Amino acid sequence: MFAALTGAGLSAAAGLNAYIPFLMVALVARFSDIIVLPTSLEWIESPWAIGAAALLLVTDVVLDKIPAIDSMNDMIGTAIRPTVGGIVFAATSAVDEQIDQSSLLTAHPWVGAIGGVIIAGFVHTTKAASRPAVNVGTAGVGGPVLSVAEDATAIAMSVIAVFIPLLVIVVLIVMLVASVWLWQRIARLRRRRRTGAYA
Repeated sequence: MFAALTGAGLSAAAGLNAYIPFLMVALVARFSDIIVLPTSLEWIESPWAIGAAALLLVTDVVLDKIPAIDSMNDMIGTAIRPTVGGIVFAATSAVDEQIDQSSLLTAHPWVGAIGGVIIAGFVHTTKAASRPAVNVGTAGVGGPVLSVAEDATAIAMSVIAVFIPLLVIVVLIVMLVASVWLWQRIARLRRRRRTGAYA
């Protein structure tokens, strides 16, 4: 259960920013025994993987704050974020064995990988679809603000997923409620624009 919660939390964070949860897993695995990576994923904690992820994180953080460029960045993220979500979920399979005394994720790492892809893909789709509407509806002002909130959420979710996995359920519910609220706001903005266009 803990491994699944950790994986779900990290995958959700990857849907917002792929590199934050990846770096969290890499650094925690490299400098502690809290996460012990499966042999097939030990490359995550290598210096080159950490360095590349740090560079990509800085690039992503900057590009995601620029209206219009952020949508192109999201298009690239369509492949990257779900993939990283699958990787970080699969990376928690060792936690399953250590904490839960269960071998489900250890024996079937593909279960975690698929779950991670689905969770990260859902979060990414919501993020990517809402950003253009937010940019248009706020004349470009809302995008950078939303991006900062997404980065902060990805950091908080990654920390919670690794260190307090039981809280992941609460954070996922909050994220779901926030997503529904955001979609409702976007729908209202679109209706207002259509009504204004025909007035």
